[in-house]
Amino acid sequence: MGWLTTIKEDIRAARDRDPAARNWIEILLAYPGVHALIVHRFVYRLNRIQTPILPRVISHFMRFLTGIEIHPGALIGRRCFIDHGMGVVIGETTIIGDDCHLYQGVTLGGTSTLQEKRHPTLEEGVVVGAGAKIIGAVTIGAQARIGAGAVVVSSVPAKATVVGVPGHVVAFTVPATHTENQTVERLPDPEWDRIDALERRVKELETLMSSSEDSSSEVFVEPNQQLSSIRDNDHNKER
Repeated sequence: MGWLTTIKEDIRAARDRDPAARNWIEILLAYPGVHALIVHRFVYRLNRIQTPILPRVISHFMRFLTGIEIHPGALIGRRCFIDHGMGVVIGETTIIGDDCHLYQGVTLGGTSTLQEKRHPTLEEGVVVGAGAKIIGAVTIGAQARIGAGAVVVSSVPAKATVVGVPGHVVAFTVPATHTENQTVERLPDPEWDRIDALERRVKELETLMSSSEDSSSEVFVEPNQQLSSIRDNDHNKER
């Protein structure tokens, strides 16, 4: 597929996914995410043929203009949309599939210093929220959603939703039992589960304390009543 065709798809993706987009001219002139992708697709080809220095210089210049840093070696699929884009960092061995959506402040970073696959792989249709960090050679499954501010350091299954620091799955789909082609969604919430467990435990303790107080009140006798009873017994003995 030609470079110009890919650029047209990127512009169309921006128009389809951003309700604020008015027309293709506005997108082409005023969308830094689109600018960064246009230049990166050219720079990536230069890097593939091992052009020295020039790819890094061009990507560095685009970082200055757009606030988006994309290493020339990163592989980015078709119809990717970098929304707003300021602060986005995409590492050298990153692989981004088709139809992915990245918001501002996203980091696709690495942890290793070796010349190996050390950055994330995003399969098709992944959405990464603002400020999210995906670190290391992990794989984010197709159509997964990474919540804003999440820090992901392990692989994520397809169609899952990840939030938190460190990131944990709070929504995922599993095959339905009656039909292979259907899925059902389960929405576990670890934080709510913990709070609910604490509330149930507090109720159990309150019930236990209440029953203990009732049983102790049955055998407890006021001191004055006890002294009066002793006197009555002594008086009856004298008689």
